[in-house]
Amino acid sequence: QRLKAAVHYTVGCLCQDVADDKDMQFSKQTIAAISEITFRQCENFAKDLEMFARHAKRSTVTIEDVKLLARRSSSLLNYITQKSEELALSNMEQKEKKKKKSSAAKARRTYGEQEVTVTESEDSNMA
Repeated sequence: QRLKAAVHYTVGCLCQDVADDKDMQFSKQTIAAISEITFRQCENFAKDLEMFARHAKRSTVTIEDVKLLARRSSSLLNYITQKSEELALSNMEQKEKKKKKSSAAKARRTYGEQEVTVTESEDSNMA
């Protein structure tokens, strides 16, 4: 129910934006109908995505499943493809940053261990 209410609220906001932009109004029944259609379509999308993943013998929906769902709308497919490439690039950059931080931390630890080893060997030389 909360999800349905959130969809209704969002559709209402979008309709208000369009109404302000186009100098028109939407009736409450129209907003309710658009909300209901939107919610049902999202349910259908979710079921389709689940079936695509299951067909591929996976339990996780991937970006490839989403692209398959959007295949009938070339503009939506292009948008999703572009965004997925941006996300992939961003993830690669984050992984590189983590690797650099990890290597720097290892280098500091190795340097610290060398100091301890030198100190220990100096101590044994003094004995």
